[in-house]
Amino acid sequence: MSVSAPVRRSGGAYSPAARHRRQTLIAWGFAAPFVVLFLVFLAGPIVSSLLMSFTDMTTRDLRNPLAVDFVGFENYVTLFTDQKFLRALQNTVVFVVFGVPLTMGLALLLALALNTGITRFRTVFRVGYYAPVVTSIVAIAIVWRFILQPDGLLNVFLGWFGVQGPDWLQSTGWAMPSLILMAVWRNIGTLMVIFLAALQGVPREQHEAAMVDGAGVLARFRYVTLPELRPAMLFAAVITGIGFLQFFEEPFVMTRGGPLDSTLSSAFFTFNQFGFGNYAYAAASSYVLFLVIVLLTLLQFRLLRRKD
Repeated sequence: MSVSAPVRRSGGAYSPAARHRRQTLIAWGFAAPFVVLFLVFLAGPIVSSLLMSFTDMTTRDLRNPLAVDFVGFENYVTLFTDQKFLRALQNTVVFVVFGVPLTMGLALLLALALNTGITRFRTVFRVGYYAPVVTSIVAIAIVWRFILQPDGLLNVFLGWFGVQGPDWLQSTGWAMPSLILMAVWRNIGTLMVIFLAALQGVPREQHEAAMVDGAGVLARFRYVTLPELRPAMLFAAVITGIGFLQFFEEPFVMTRGGPLDSTLSSAFFTFNQFGFGNYAYAAASSYVLFLVIVLLTLLQFRLLRRKD
């Protein structure tokens, strides 16, 4: 006596549609823990802070947060009449405008040297330049604070040549350049590795063809290497720009935003407002910084994206 196999009907338990629904439910079951954590600890606070930026919530409203008043765009309007915030935004722009190109330029030079000119101890150089990236930013800031003191290592070195160094972190003219220098030194390793990987991916045949056509070193770099590096340069510019726009640890540890707010950043301003209990005002400040990050990223994509 033979037993016939079950018939797979279009709407039955063995249909492709039923199997797809079952697989979808299983997938959502595995993804559910992450989705819940994302909604509770990330998406929820983001939406809450955005709504809070349109209210007048302060410390006194913590016991009854639903009783706050809706003020619309008043916090945002006040921000752009607040001289301290405008100074912090200006400092942040200066930090990005000078820091990002300098970091990318030096990283590219190091990557070119490691890719072509330096053959011995190449791994040692890579590790040495990358070491600051994996070191705690607070530890780095403390070390640099001692280096830049009036009797610190830098002024001692300058004294050997008869140069009287300033009090770097207490000078309104030198405090910001000092922070930029430290940030460049710390972030250069990441971009160097990215550029080095991109350089090693440039087809050697293109360089050989350009050499046959009589192209020199600079011409090959401009017309062969740079076009191939555009994706890497775009990625490097985006991640470095976002990081530099959010700089906080450097002024927090080294200068406390001084002297005379010359190193006060937008992130540090937001941190201070939260500390003062101006929660809605701080939320508005953070979303202004978020908008600046979005605009800068869009600009970088427009300028550096690969043109085929």
